[in-house]
Amino acid sequence: MADLYLWIKSLHVISVIAWMAGLFYLPRLYVYHVEQEAVEGPTKEMFFTMERRLLKAIMNPSMIAAWIFGVWLALTPGVVDWSAVWPYTKLAAILGMTWFHMWLAKERKGLLDGTSTVSGRGYRIMNEVPTLLMIVIVISVIARPF
Repeated sequence: MADLYLWIKSLHVISVIAWMAGLFYLPRLYVYHVEQEAVEGPTKEMFFTMERRLLKAIMNPSMIAAWIFGVWLALTPGVVDWSAVWPYTKLAAILGMTWFHMWLAKERKGLLDGTSTVSGRGYRIMNEVPTLLMIVIVISVIARPF
């Protein structure tokens, strides 16, 4: 596994960047979607299409790839000091990021069937979640203060 380390790490970073882009953009689409809720026709359908494609074609594959490559890296001998705290803070933040991803997917279904009760302001607030989790992950991995 050590021979592939830099390739796996590269693929992990690429996957995480793509996943994060979606995690930042999808809640913003939801803001515009709910604020245009009264508008029927092509605009509403455009939001449904954009949200579906972002989630299904970019975010889901990116999340799966980030998890696969991340676990692969974690299992590479000598990469992670499991006696330190930072791998566990990173893991907690990753689980939070995954929960947020699943919440976004659930919200998409709610927007489709008209059962979502989250306002534009609510989605704006939730849009900050991936930023906070990203900060925890980056500090945990690079500064390792824990």
